[in-house]
Amino acid sequence: MDSKRVESISARVDAAGRSTDSVEDELELSAVRHRPEGLEQLEALTRFNRKELQILYRGFKNECPSGVVNEDTFKVIYSQFFPQGDASMYAHFLFNAFDTDKDGSVSFEDFVMGLSILLRGSVQEKLNWAFNLYDINKDGYITKEEMLDIMKAIYDMMGKCTYPLLKDDTPRQHVEIFFQKMDKNKDGVVTIDEFIDCCQNDENIMRSMQLFENVI
Repeated sequence: MDSKRVESISARVDAAGRSTDSVEDELELSAVRHRPEGLEQLEALTRFNRKELQILYRGFKNECPSGVVNEDTFKVIYSQFFPQGDASMYAHFLFNAFDTDKDGSVSFEDFVMGLSILLRGSVQEKLNWAFNLYDINKDGYITKEEMLDIMKAIYDMMGKCTYPLLKDDTPRQHVEIFFQKMDKNKDGVVTIDEFIDCCQNDENIMRSMQLFENVI
């Protein structure tokens, strides 16, 4: 992924698209309620360079002046990009995946750490992130119901105009196929090892799992 992808994502967050130079960015870091980690530290922890982090932070702070975003605000921002459907449920699941410390808010650090994995992480890192997204109750397993909830949320978000010929039971049919392949020992749950092994060895599932990258 190049800098254009980063700028595109930043533009999504920053609807106004206002430009601020890097000196002002640094000065305003001290004014927000939640001060982000230094750019040097975030550079070391992510796969973004300093300029890309400044671009991302510019967009983030314009939408979230307090330095953090709560779930309601996250849903409002995210739903703007999927007007053809209902993105609220998928945004809920996505918010929980970004909120790694489970404090009910997503900081700039949470945001760029997740984004770094999604855009530039290894296949293993991306699959770990995807497993965490699908593991809704964070118990270390994916149930068929959890997978169905995520799949339904994706179809709801993409809207009928995107998938006009899909029947209401299409998500369930897809989940049945995926789950049967993933649940190798047939114990009714999918572990992270089963999930990663199946995704890496099944081209169709891998392609489907990558859908979340395109709706980030």
